[in-house]
Amino acid sequence: MDTIFVAIISFSAIGLICAVTITVASKLMFVKVDFNVEKVRKCLPGANCGACGYSSCDIYAEVVSKGEVATNLCLPAGEAGFEAINEILGVKTSEGLAKMTAVVQCLGDTNTVKDKMKYVGISTCFAAKQLFGGQESCTFGCLGLGDCVAVCPSDAICVKGRLARIHPDRCSGCGVCAKVCPTNVIAIEPEPLHVAVRCKSKERGKAVRQKCSRGCIGCKKCETVCPVKTIQVVDSLAVIDHTLCYGCKECVDVCIVKCIL
Repeated sequence: MDTIFVAIISFSAIGLICAVTITVASKLMFVKVDFNVEKVRKCLPGANCGACGYSSCDIYAEVVSKGEVATNLCLPAGEAGFEAINEILGVKTSEGLAKMTAVVQCLGDTNTVKDKMKYVGISTCFAAKQLFGGQESCTFGCLGLGDCVAVCPSDAICVKGRLARIHPDRCSGCGVCAKVCPTNVIAIEPEPLHVAVRCKSKERGKAVRQKCSRGCIGCKKCETVCPVKTIQVVDSLAVIDHTLCYGCKECVDVCIVKCIL
């Protein structure tokens, strides 16, 4: 009888100690759950593209819910997503969603650029770039093997004539395509984008003409006619300051090779 009594007392004591331990631990280790994080996460596309500056939508949802970053950094979410996040967090801002778009700074398709060899290997731009800069004679241009197509979360890019082409209505300007391009031929520019130089070659005019019929030859005609001096030739390549350009298109009309569109 004494043995049973001792066992009951022992088990009761152990139970009491465990209960007290669990209660104390629950108080000390309590983590407050922010339900806004899950709500914000549902407003994001889940592409994990990194356009916001964070490696995943989950991390961005967490930091934006804490008020640590702006609510307009997720470009793929669009204006609707931006407004929904503001409503969830009770944020009022005069800033809208930053409008950006991707531009392929190249016109070197199979009809305009010459090949220096025939590439047979892994069908990615990154792999082709490792072999003498790719099969095209111009090493500054698009390699046309679709690394950008594979990562685009908006299905806004296709390759036609071995040249990447961007669908402007689908492009969110997230910048993922620009990050994977081994020739850095894709630029992310603010909208509205009035004109763009569709060439990246910094070679001199004669060398450019020998490789591509649409490449910039650095003739400076565009620089001469620009009324606000927003376009200049730097290292034999026309460069536009899009913050000053208002779209008069004088440079488009005067371009000899028609690489400004």
